[in-house]
Amino acid sequence: MALPKKYDPKTSEAKWAKFWDKEKIYAFNPKSRAEIYSVDTPPPTVSGKVHIGHAFSYSQQDFVIRFQRMLGKNVFYPFGTDNNGVATERLIEKTRKIKARDMDREKFAKLCLDELEKNLIPKYEADMKRLAISCDYDIFYTTIDPHCQKISQKSFIDLYNIGREYRKDAPAMWCPECETGISQVECRDEEIQSTFNDLVFKINGKNLIIATTRPELLPACVAVFYHPKDKRYSSLKGKKAKVPLFDIEVPIMPDERADPEKGTGIVMCCTFGDQTDMEWQKAHNLPIKEAITKDGKMTALAGKYEGMTIKEARKEIINDLKSQGLLITQKPITHAVNVHERCGTEIEYVKSKQWFIKYLDLKKQMLTWGKKLNWFPPHFVSRYNNWVKGLQWDWLISRQRYFGIPFPVWYCKECEEIIIAKEKDLPVDPLKDKPPIKKCPKCSCTEFIPEKDVLDTWATSSLTPRLAIELMSPAIQKKIYPMNMRPQAHDIITFWLFNTVVKSNMHYKKNPFKDVMISGWLLDPKGRKMSKSRGNVIEPTEVIDKHSADALRFMSAGTKLGEDLPYQEKDVVTGMKTITKLWNASKFAFMHLQDYKKTKPTKLEFFDKWILSKLHRIIKNSTDSFLKYEYSRTRLDVEKFFWQTLCDNYLEIVKDRLYNPDKRGQFNRQSGQHALYETLLAVTKLFAPIMPFITEEIYQDFFKKLEKDKSIHISKWPEHDKKMIDSKLEEAGDTLIEIIAEVRKAKTAASKPLNSPTTELIIDCNPALHKYIESAKEDLKAVTKAEKIEFGKGETKIREGLDLTIKL
Repeated sequence: MALPKKYDPKTSEAKWAKFWDKEKIYAFNPKSRAEIYSVDTPPPTVSGKVHIGHAFSYSQQDFVIRFQRMLGKNVFYPFGTDNNGVATERLIEKTRKIKARDMDREKFAKLCLDELEKNLIPKYEADMKRLAISCDYDIFYTTIDPHCQKISQKSFIDLYNIGREYRKDAPAMWCPECETGISQVECRDEEIQSTFNDLVFKINGKNLIIATTRPELLPACVAVFYHPKDKRYSSLKGKKAKVPLFDIEVPIMPDERADPEKGTGIVMCCTFGDQTDMEWQKAHNLPIKEAITKDGKMTALAGKYEGMTIKEARKEIINDLKSQGLLITQKPITHAVNVHERCGTEIEYVKSKQWFIKYLDLKKQMLTWGKKLNWFPPHFVSRYNNWVKGLQWDWLISRQRYFGIPFPVWYCKECEEIIIAKEKDLPVDPLKDKPPIKKCPKCSCTEFIPEKDVLDTWATSSLTPRLAIELMSPAIQKKIYPMNMRPQAHDIITFWLFNTVVKSNMHYKKNPFKDVMISGWLLDPKGRKMSKSRGNVIEPTEVIDKHSADALRFMSAGTKLGEDLPYQEKDVVTGMKTITKLWNASKFAFMHLQDYKKTKPTKLEFFDKWILSKLHRIIKNSTDSFLKYEYSRTRLDVEKFFWQTLCDNYLEIVKDRLYNPDKRGQFNRQSGQHALYETLLAVTKLFAPIMPFITEEIYQDFFKKLEKDKSIHISKWPEHDKKMIDSKLEEAGDTLIEIIAEVRKAKTAASKPLNSPTTELIIDCNPALHKYIESAKEDLKAVTKAEKIEFGKGETKIREGLDLTIKL
């Protein structure tokens, strides 16, 4: 069957996406005896629609997974969505114009689930299929479904039972905007403009100047500290300082954590401005004063500033300090401040009862766990190591949110004894379900208070290997875990990867996966991160509509793994040009392969051996590159081979034999047919992981009738045969290509068409090359249109060892 004149990606891509789905091309087969390749698929956060960053990173992981499938492996590549956290909650609040805090929690959760099931999840799945992400979509989980809730709650119970979890009423990082506690991993540093304010504290009527960026915390000041070696302030030990604007006195004490070089060298301790304040409070048993509410307002402790937002209070307090002569100087600064990565709000430290996973004592083991992983690229292990070394907090896992997985916990109303759910009852919701006991084992009270908090989304997302494999039978689970590969972007090494490694080692004493594939970011054309606020977001659906999914994937293969890439439409256009060229080359080839019976000739012509030698070299290099996750090297090598070696040269050389079997002989034509078939089939397969739609179209149109595999994507990856590689023959062939190029150049310089005759071609070369040229003489005459080829003295030196005379 002849290919249509023009390739239509819109029609073709929709057709093959439907075909793959219907025929279960990417299905994992639990009954297969083939080697399993298991993937801990990143579940995208369902908070709107698939963005171009998804298209970029998911395509890169899909390149490798498709390659592994073509190696004959039974690929376990599930599809999940992450939707039990703040992102989903905020999306529903925005789209439905409601506030979760104003609704019954159960009703709000139902709204979220309805929106996810009816609209968001089906849209994400459809978009992923449109991108040709080759998951087994029947192996599906969503991090809020009962299956995942059960696994997440069981994880909590297991860690609690081994003493790795505790609940504590203590200061913790808090987001006033989201009104929830957050963990260290959910913070990011942001450069913010502020001022250093030199304030006047009083000691027996004398001024003591203390610098601060947070004057709104003055009502929560509980002490003043200086470094014990700082002689400027050593005489103040044991004295008390009066806090400006507020009629309170606080002790002055030495502590090595005070920095003599910062500000005035003496610092106020407030509960709580930062982690050092918390350390001071604990070390010196200082009182706790709370000046800020959980929604970011000033408390009654602030007096007339009560009810103001933090920024409003800061402004008013500074004005009052100025009017009373208690503000000496102000110095503008830009400093790094911790903000919540979800909403960008500056975090506070608020005292509240929270659940934690204890893991600071495991930092040494964490480094060992990271070292055991195979990192691709290797340098990203340093990001993991730096995170571990910088850990200062246990993992805060409770969230004061409305949509999430409930803690399987109740508390005794009288003594606050912790009551944990039974595993057989999971999943449970303490707000609806009763505890597993009727009276407290400690005080015999019969009333219980349900835990209202929900688990941190990362406490569940860190279990993704288990969420996926526990959809399978226990026997299969043993074969899948640890998984072969975890693909993910570099920005969540400290989120998802680290927490998954920690959880797996706590539960199972082993890493959850062997290889880690770290992708970079797709940036805007100016190299900036894409964001709605900047207005520089590029929609993947628009790129696909304008060009094709294959072209977008081709662009995604254009950068090394782990590297960020500025989006350039010209790279997508290059992909479309390659698609068109592959289509046209296939049309030409199939026209001459209609009578090909896949019978290898007893003898091959010189240029057929040359192309096959180069092909097998490319197959080896491409296979080696894919095994090292170097998909960009495969794309580059195959692209170059396809355009230059196959299309620019070999097809032009073999044309005469294919078109003129009567003149050149049927045997010579069959040799060319064999080389052309093998080369084009291999190139199509080598391109298949990167451009799955166009390669499927070409395979189904012609190759399937001879190869018999249902889809190119479950066909066998090309095998390298070292016996087919002949370096000397390749070198001789490359020289012949040089000669052909010189003849073309001469005709162009003479303003003659390339198909005009060459009267005589005289070649002066070494004897070894002479032998090869004799064997390729008829092809050389045909492609150069030479009437006569002789060996003798060449007039023009092309390079050392090669002189030519070209007579037109």
